[in-house]
Amino acid sequence: MSDPDETFYTEERWQNWLDRVADQELDPEEEDSARLLLNLQDDAAIAVAKIVRAFEDGRLDEGEAGEEIASVRDVVLAEVDMDDEETEMLIDGVQTSLVPVFYAVEEYVVGGTPEEGTVAEYVRAAAEAEGEEDIDAALGYLVQAGTLVVDGEELPIEVAEELEYGLVSEWVNGLDSLQTAMADPEVVEEDED
Repeated sequence: MSDPDETFYTEERWQNWLDRVADQELDPEEEDSARLLLNLQDDAAIAVAKIVRAFEDGRLDEGEAGEEIASVRDVVLAEVDMDDEETEMLIDGVQTSLVPVFYAVEEYVVGGTPEEGTVAEYVRAAAEAEGEEDIDAALGYLVQAGTLVVDGEELPIEVAEELEYGLVSEWVNGLDSLQTAMADPEVVEEDED
């Protein structure tokens, strides 16, 4: 069913991004550094958005889509070894943000969207669960929010702005990248400056 020549993401692509990040003196407070890290994150989100589109268009069946998502996840979430500890921490932050993206698209492909609830309700429930130190529940709520984002529901910016810094805010950042990717799944150019 799928086009055997269709490649959604490769280790080489991820490594090119990591090399580019390693070559930069990153300062997350500096606009160019922040943009580079966001482009890295968006690029992975775009890859999974393209997989979802291929699934919705019938170019991939459920099993193939699941395999493609798992392949991208394995590349992007693999342990990264950088010479600079601060750079490694920044990459880890990008990887953390992408965790619910992978789970959400997997859930969407297998089970669709929840019958009840909105993105805002699930994000608030995740924040509440994080406050109660129930990280698994927080992630579960954000996965449900992510399936709704994949389905076209908006992630309200005001809800994201309400969040205190923590895992949920990082995860919501990833869902924001997913939302952007689902709206316009174009490739982020690696050579972009």
